[in-house]
Amino acid sequence: MNPDLRPDVPDEAAEPAEAAENTEAADPRRPLRLLADAAEMLGFATVLLVLLFSFAARLIVVEGSSMNPTLTEGDRLVAVGLSADPRPGDIVIVHRIDAAPYSRPIVKRVIAGPGQTVDIDFDTWTLTVDGAVIDEPYRWIDPGKNTVRCDYPLPITLGEHEIFVMGDNRNGSADSRREELGPIDIRTVAGRAVFGVTRGKLTVLKNPFGSD
Repeated sequence: MNPDLRPDVPDEAAEPAEAAENTEAADPRRPLRLLADAAEMLGFATVLLVLLFSFAARLIVVEGSSMNPTLTEGDRLVAVGLSADPRPGDIVIVHRIDAAPYSRPIVKRVIAGPGQTVDIDFDTWTLTVDGAVIDEPYRWIDPGKNTVRCDYPLPITLGEHEIFVMGDNRNGSADSRREELGPIDIRTVAGRAVFGVTRGKLTVLKNPFGSD
């Protein structure tokens, strides 16, 4: 038979696909299924974020002026758990529940680590660690105001699990110079601040000594 004279025969292979499309378009439950899928994805993302901030990171709001000018009251920080010991220059969150009246989480900078010896000349505000003078570009001191000295004799050599912390505002910071706090046990460090919303801008909080 001449192929051109054959009767028209529907393409049977195309029928099921076309029928499936028509069925999906006519299925009134399809929008509900899409909404349920979106809700499930949103729920999964929410649970993931909760787990992240519960076990890996935490949000901290800066209180007081002890970290001026680096951080100001109301700034928000994202702190992550420490995979290693805090390093000098790190901004850390310390939570000493046994150190009333400083039992709330506090934000300070690490000055020295385990085994190091700290000394401070309060007349010149020269800080030395293991006998070497430390340049502190973050430090702020108003010579016209009373300065916070140390409640116990210096120099001090830190223990195996201790760090020495101070606020960048040396005129007004309750830190390792206070007898109630003293050298901080590393196990009371809740995390290291890595990001901050400071003065309305997102900031990466880098270690000034380049050890990040």
